[in-house]
Amino acid sequence: MNRINKLFLIFVLGLLSFYTYAGEKTNILLIFIDDMGYGDLGCYGNQDVHTPNIDRLANEGIRFSQFYVNSPICSPSRVAITTGQFPSRWGVTSYISGKKDNKERGMNHNLNIMAPSVARNLRNVGYYTAHIGKWHMGGGRDMADVPLITEYGFDESVTQFEGLGERYLATYETLNLKDSTRGLEKQSAALGRGVVHWAKREKFTGIFVDRTIAAIKNAQEAGKPFYINLWPDDIHTPLEPPLELRGDLSTKARFLGVMQEMDRQMGRLFDYLRSDPELYKNTLVVFTSDNGPDMAVNKAGVLRGYKTFIYDGGIREPFIVWWPSQIDQTKNGSVNEKTVMAAIDLPLTFMEVAGATPDPGVEYDGQSMLEAIKGEKEILREKPLFWIRPPDRPGYDGENNPDLAIRLGDFKLLMDVDGSNVQLYNLMKDVSESNNLVEEMPEKAVELKKQLVQWYNQYPHDIDKTKYNM
Repeated sequence: MNRINKLFLIFVLGLLSFYTYAGEKTNILLIFIDDMGYGDLGCYGNQDVHTPNIDRLANEGIRFSQFYVNSPICSPSRVAITTGQFPSRWGVTSYISGKKDNKERGMNHNLNIMAPSVARNLRNVGYYTAHIGKWHMGGGRDMADVPLITEYGFDESVTQFEGLGERYLATYETLNLKDSTRGLEKQSAALGRGVVHWAKREKFTGIFVDRTIAAIKNAQEAGKPFYINLWPDDIHTPLEPPLELRGDLSTKARFLGVMQEMDRQMGRLFDYLRSDPELYKNTLVVFTSDNGPDMAVNKAGVLRGYKTFIYDGGIREPFIVWWPSQIDQTKNGSVNEKTVMAAIDLPLTFMEVAGATPDPGVEYDGQSMLEAIKGEKEILREKPLFWIRPPDRPGYDGENNPDLAIRLGDFKLLMDVDGSNVQLYNLMKDVSESNNLVEEMPEKAVELKKQLVQWYNQYPHDIDKTKYNM
């Protein structure tokens, strides 16, 4: 065999090896709904909503009853699920707004480009990466001088007014409601730095599903496994369902309409995955939400609190895993009620799935939950979880929304930064956080309080009660 033939053979074998390797890799799709509460899905007990496609996903996979995001508001929650670290490490403790607002609240304008990124880690081991939908970790309002989404490790991106790069901006032609008027869309268009498309707000989830399917096809054409963020901005207000789903235009009717339309669009995507044998065999879908419900719109089921609160209603979310090739069929439709899992766990979990190496020298705050999401084990969490209340959200109508919280084992402690307002709950016995055990279990309260104070003092934060008239 001559040298040219040998080189050609090596090339062909290498190509075959690459495609076999790519085919064996697990595709990962992370669906991160916006402002959906713990009790907003049929499979989590809501009898009013119509979510058959999401419920079917749960029936074909595993639901978790104790999954937490790491902030009760959008931007820091998204930082945590991207980095595997508590968002306060990066100076993001509330939603990212304009430059003046951010400065007043002690906030950074964007996620530091040097922060860990699960997409970057997966791309380094051959994954095709895409971000589709809401970003809200920099860009928008009056900020054009921040990194593009693709600079965080994505091969492609498309977003809405909370990010830069290619984006869809909403027109509000379908409803003439007070909450439908936003100058933020025009602000975003004026920033440039990406192709701008305009579309009716009611079309957005369908557009993002279309773009997700297109990204899957791009990955297949490249012969690569994919990691895709699908982060819709439903069910965040303004609530604009299609004409046939608007009902009487009340907030409840519009909420139910948006939920139904969001579920319909998710169903299109899930059916697409099921229809392709390779996708069905090799795809992991994780479905959850970024924070608890808007107090004016929806509820967190039996949980206490809403969006912006660090009671469980603001931070505990539905969590569904669909992974046909790895979850034993006997586990389909089951509920993991013991594993306490968090958004900061997902980057390490996805890296283990993908065979990617965590960044050297980075202290990840989460832990891999691979055995739990495969249904092999109910993992008892070893690491504590911590939360900081968004500094600009002290509570509603004079109610004191505690500043800090820790969960360790069955117990959760909340308190203010000055050491007052201490509350201790056994969440396995008191899921609604109604029976304060501080007087009954003072030693447990002291133990958790000490850990919480130590953690809080490690990272940037701004909980200044005098500044916000608390």
